[in-house]
Amino acid sequence: MVGDITHKEGIQIAIIVIVSYLIVQAGKALIRRSIHKTYSDPTESESRVTGLKFLHNTLSFLVYTIGVIAIIYSIPPLKQIGKTLFAGAGIFAAILGFASQQAFSNIIGGIFLVIFKPFRVGDLIKVGTINEGFVEDITLRHTIIRDFENRRIVVPNSLISTETIHNSTIKDARILNRIAFQISYDSDVDLAMRIIKEEAMQHPNFIDDRTATQKKDGIEAVDVRVISWDHSSITLRAYVWCDNQQLGFDLKTALFYSVKKRFELANIEIPFPHRTVVYKNSEQKK
Repeated sequence: MVGDITHKEGIQIAIIVIVSYLIVQAGKALIRRSIHKTYSDPTESESRVTGLKFLHNTLSFLVYTIGVIAIIYSIPPLKQIGKTLFAGAGIFAAILGFASQQAFSNIIGGIFLVIFKPFRVGDLIKVGTINEGFVEDITLRHTIIRDFENRRIVVPNSLISTETIHNSTIKDARILNRIAFQISYDSDVDLAMRIIKEEAMQHPNFIDDRTATQKKDGIEAVDVRVISWDHSSITLRAYVWCDNQQLGFDLKTALFYSVKKRFELANIEIPFPHRTVVYKNSEQKK
């Protein structure tokens, strides 16, 4: 029956395909221009970028779907084939519907992500037990996350809808680093705490998050506390503010190095497990 398509109908199909393609390309060009303008304007919201990217990804799907439907219903031979398939494919439709449940769940999940905005493009998030990363794109089916190793994690939207999302940047990107140091019981605790504070405040990633009232009350910019008495060590914990998680990680690793060097000069021991080995003489048991 497909062979019964006339030359005129063939031209009509070609026109629909070309028009659909041109609409998609024109729409994508406009959306890309809007995204570029949004990125270049610091006053624009990241939520707008997220919505534009989602629209960019759904445009071709919608336009081409409409184009296929238009082709089927505007060409009599194809329309007849469609009616025949729909009339006699009840079992096939049921199987297809069951198989597409997950796809529809992903689509609905993607729409909900754009509407309710638990995260935006560019946010640093962690979905369940998946490694942390930056949101690169949100499509109808999945969300793309770029982790710290520059790998892309493709997460179905339906999975994101059921998992706990840790968003490090949605409201306030600042982070309070809690960095633990261990010293021996013979070491000078006050000196160790002072060294940690000095090294933290000298780091370029450190920020003073105190309010004017806290400064007036004499609250220190870096708080160091004795957290616990362990078997062979005393644990000190420093509380250091940074602008975001990446800078906080850099500060943390740098402090482990610089504090170690200062501890060596100040004769502050970093403890390690001590074990006593007892050798029993079997002859003494006789």
